[in-house]
Amino acid sequence: MNRFDEIIDRKKTKCYKWDYNKEIFGKENLISMWVADMDFQTPPKVLEILQKRVDHGIFGYTGLTESFYTSIINWMKDRFNWNIKKDWIVTTPGIVPAINFAIQTYTKKGEKILVQTPVYYPFFTSIENNDRKLVVSELKLIDNHYEMDFTDLDKKLSDNVKMMILCSPHNPVSRVWKLDELQKLSELCLKYNVLLISDEIHSDLILSGNKHIPIPTISKEISDYSLTMFAPSKTFNVAGLSLSYVIIPNRRIRAKFQSTLRSLGLHGGNVFGIEALEASYCFGHNWLEELLLYIEDNYTLVRQYLHNNIPQIKAIKMEGTYLLWLDCTKLGLSQKEIVSFFINKAGLALNDGAKFGKGGKGFMRMNLGCSRELIRQALKQLKLAVNNSL
Repeated sequence: MNRFDEIIDRKKTKCYKWDYNKEIFGKENLISMWVADMDFQTPPKVLEILQKRVDHGIFGYTGLTESFYTSIINWMKDRFNWNIKKDWIVTTPGIVPAINFAIQTYTKKGEKILVQTPVYYPFFTSIENNDRKLVVSELKLIDNHYEMDFTDLDKKLSDNVKMMILCSPHNPVSRVWKLDELQKLSELCLKYNVLLISDEIHSDLILSGNKHIPIPTISKEISDYSLTMFAPSKTFNVAGLSLSYVIIPNRRIRAKFQSTLRSLGLHGGNVFGIEALEASYCFGHNWLEELLLYIEDNYTLVRQYLHNNIPQIKAIKMEGTYLLWLDCTKLGLSQKEIVSFFINKAGLALNDGAKFGKGGKGFMRMNLGCSRELIRQALKQLKLAVNNSL
């Protein structure tokens, strides 16, 4: 049996994805396919190292060792052929906090920050909760995949926008941006003096035929005017250990970010987050390759099943992440009715597409980071619901 076929009961573990369906969706007995974490155990070697740390029994203040930084440096070299320096790495307690720190560091209240929607919705709240002005550039859905609207980007970025937050690979539409797209985007940001913040948390989760390109590798110019954010959390399913890092090549920009962290009293990291990152990056390569094959097979299963059995719902082309964007517009329902249909008729807990921005209306996000048996059951329930209701 494939290791990822094992169904592990996550209920009663304080699991946000499975233990809070009643509070969030109004029903308990739903198949949970929403929160962006996986139902798979982290790699065995990582568990072994974490267990050894638990057995030590003392969890005091913890520092970042040379081997910690080396694991990140080697990972960037191995995955992306990108040579980074230790000094460029700044740890944070998560990507969303890091985005908020960047907003507070480099912009002022009332200043404009641009995002491309539909997009990961904490981008919106990070901007609005810090009293900045949200500027939206809608992605264009063309031939079942999304593209950047460079005409609109040029217009919007030229209008005194101070910062852009990029999602790369993109959540929820699963795009892995190509070199020419990132080059054009970088040139626009440099042209209008817009600081580029790139959330690359899904950068390891790339399906065959695609290649992730970190923003700073595009050019020396954009490397000097960008912050790039990474974490092992999505890749190795350790999000609950709350550790991420930001790569900031420019010394002046990095010093400002570090100053913000000091002002907030943030330093070091969670002892288990530190151990998990180093262990994952040192020993997780083979496990990750197995995972990517499994996720890709899950995607193929869902795409083909929908095409053959539920043509009213279409799977948008998936290039990366384990998050599938479902086009439900042919169901002929309002967004509120679509959400209710998935919960009350199909018994599925998915993400409401409208939460990702205006362009998300008519869509739902499905998490494929689970066993194939669970996906088959979800598809059966969805087919039955469509047949009985429409």
